[in-house]
Amino acid sequence: MEKRDFRKELKNLYQPSAKDFSTVEVPKLQFFKVDGQGDPNSSPTYARSVQWLYAIAYWLKFWAKNDLGRDHVVPPLEGLWWADDMAAFVAGDRAEWKWTLMILAPDWVTEEAFSRARDATIEKLGTPPETLRLEPFDEGLSVQILHVGPYSAEAPTIARMHTEFLTAHGLTVTGHHHEIYLSDPRRVAPEKLKTVIRQPVRRV
Repeated sequence: MEKRDFRKELKNLYQPSAKDFSTVEVPKLQFFKVDGQGDPNSSPTYARSVQWLYAIAYWLKFWAKNDLGRDHVVPPLEGLWWADDMAAFVAGDRAEWKWTLMILAPDWVTEEAFSRARDATIEKLGTPPETLRLEPFDEGLSVQILHVGPYSAEAPTIARMHTEFLTAHGLTVTGHHHEIYLSDPRRVAPEKLKTVIRQPVRRV
């Protein structure tokens, strides 16, 4: 049985350069999603959301392998980040941060299959997050770069993206700051963490 790896199939989305910013046209994809607010380092809501997303993703992985004859590598966790007052986001006031956590869902996952996964996971984890859902995401034109290092050291790269690259190329922001976590922070040293930093944009 072929085992698909979307990080390799969608290499332009998951393996950008760490040296230079690049533009990419992100196609419409579907994701498992959960919304929340608070410091990702201490919020129980954040930890619970991550737990639910992975539980759903792995339930559907094994369901598809057994019932559909399809196998795949579960894609990495992703996050959209913002704040009602973006000054709080820039200043690092994490209690005010809002987020949507998500994991890419293969196109063969239907709403019916997602409902089955949710019901099965309720038996294991209890009540699911209210915003847990399967939903399409059409990000479109975006600028991205690979950040290598701790999450706390991303700010200079993000600043350069906005103040240098976007300005020089006549681009303006259209959506939330997007991060894709390619490394497991439980197993990888902070200085070796790999994170895709992405910003949806449009041409001015």
